[in-house]
Amino acid sequence: MEEADFKALLAPLAMSWRESGSGPGVADSGGAAFDDPYATFADLAPAAAFVRDVSGRYLWVNHAYARLYGTTRDAVIGRHLADVGAAGDTTRFLSLDQEVLARGRPVRHTLAYRRADGRPGCAAGYRFPVRWGAARCVAGIYVDVTDHAQAPDRRRQAEADLQALRDHSGLLCVRLTPDGRISEAGTAVADVLRIRLSDLAGLPADTLLAGTPERSALYRVWDDLVSGRRRSARACAVLVDRDGWRRRVRIHLSTVCGTASGVSGVWAVGTRLGPRHRAQPDLTAAQIRILALLAAGHSNADIAGKLCLSRQTLDYHLSRLRVLLDAATRPALVARAYVLGILSAGTWPPRSSTAVNPASPV
Repeated sequence: MEEADFKALLAPLAMSWRESGSGPGVADSGGAAFDDPYATFADLAPAAAFVRDVSGRYLWVNHAYARLYGTTRDAVIGRHLADVGAAGDTTRFLSLDQEVLARGRPVRHTLAYRRADGRPGCAAGYRFPVRWGAARCVAGIYVDVTDHAQAPDRRRQAEADLQALRDHSGLLCVRLTPDGRISEAGTAVADVLRIRLSDLAGLPADTLLAGTPERSALYRVWDDLVSGRRRSARACAVLVDRDGWRRRVRIHLSTVCGTASGVSGVWAVGTRLGPRHRAQPDLTAAQIRILALLAAGHSNADIAGKLCLSRQTLDYHLSRLRVLLDAATRPALVARAYVLGILSAGTWPPRSSTAVNPASPV
């Protein structure tokens, strides 16, 4: 609240006190009801208000002020500041009262005080000179801003905790802007991608993804997140490092909401990081079926029969697979198929990692 607004709010109340020659609560310290509507407003206002004489004795307080100290109006009115507040506050508050009287005008400031439960508190408001009967006194009105004052410290601590989690947890943590660029990244991400952390900032995230079916599915999930249709999602992707090697990863995505502009970013946390491998060779559907049947333990004759191939055609495919996968034997072909992610490691019977229908090997 600006000083002019504050004066306008309190002027009628101060004028009422001056004209009446006394203040609310003086004649009846027990807190009887007042005829003056402004006095009633001050008495019941959520802001803490008080009037003290030059010696520091309370002439009037409202209920909100008494609650700051965990007591009632009856227990405060008529008592000295030293009997109510903490010992260290008395000298400081009385000095401020004298400053207000010397200036002869309102003083806006923030003060620290000790709450009734012993915790430190913070209040912001004004003190100003008033006439209370024939005496010149000090009045004040304050709002407790403890939570507001501590919010920056809590935010800084939360950001420090988040940075420690991002950099030391070993998880692949990346914060993305709504247009898909990297704004923050953890050290584990730089290690996996073999890219310097400083080079990741501002990089489009999709340049780090292989052009697999998972990438197209991830785009659809991303559109739902940045449009606000979803708050979180899970997806899979294949990362490509600086040297061209690939790693399959499961990603947990969570939106970061701004104050008024909707989604301000998305956190992506990678888990279940697969082994590092070269890009899969381009295989035909028949070749993937052959690998799946090999992994299931079928003989050449069984495979030829199931796929309705001649023995010569099957031998040709096996020969091509040995070249494409750089594997000389049947066990080596199966091992390479799993290492390269051609076959899914979590399914039986063996099938392609990109198969949509569980009943189909491809």
